[in-house]
Amino acid sequence: MPELSTLLIFAAASFAIAIVPGPAVLYIVARSINQGRLAGIVSMLGIEFANFFHIAAAAFGLSALLMSSAIAFSIIKYLGAAYLIYLGIRTLLTREEVQPNRPVESDSLKRIFFQGVVVNILNPKVALFYFAFLPQFVDRSQDSAVSQILILGCLFVAIATVSDGLYALIAGSIGQWLRGNLRFLRAQRYFSGSVYLGLGLTTAFAGSSKD
Repeated sequence: MPELSTLLIFAAASFAIAIVPGPAVLYIVARSINQGRLAGIVSMLGIEFANFFHIAAAAFGLSALLMSSAIAFSIIKYLGAAYLIYLGIRTLLTREEVQPNRPVESDSLKRIFFQGVVVNILNPKVALFYFAFLPQFVDRSQDSAVSQILILGCLFVAIATVSDGLYALIAGSIGQWLRGNLRFLRAQRYFSGSVYLGLGLTTAFAGSSKD
């Protein structure tokens, strides 16, 4: 168990990281604006659920294996990019009758959750983040490194859940407020689709496999 002082420093660092909008936050915001607060919250839960996979991978060394293989890294990277691009194209090509204040037709919550899980699991940059960030706070004189990484990882996910959840609620509220605006309704799917496409292209072309 990490010491209290270590946990406090880690919590402060985690909060600073969590509040800065990254790819996961942009994905949640796009989902919230497009389909409402509940969809944003569910997509956030999917992303945070996938974070536990990355934490376990970092704790038990799977991330080290991934980082050591350029081929494995690239495969996961491009699969994640392809999935985001697919979501973007699917959103852009979905045509619905535009009516102010019309209830939003959305994917099922189960599907939204699954998409959030897939988007985050197929992001090797997340695996790299946990592998690089969590060990910085491990005290080798204390318990096993595995248990400390698991505890720190769970704390980070708890902080990220609060931060990402607030983004989902705020973006969903803004989307609901704008839903009576005909111009917004016409641009809504283009905004969401463009975000997904942008995230996918950024994932595919940003840096080398080891950056």
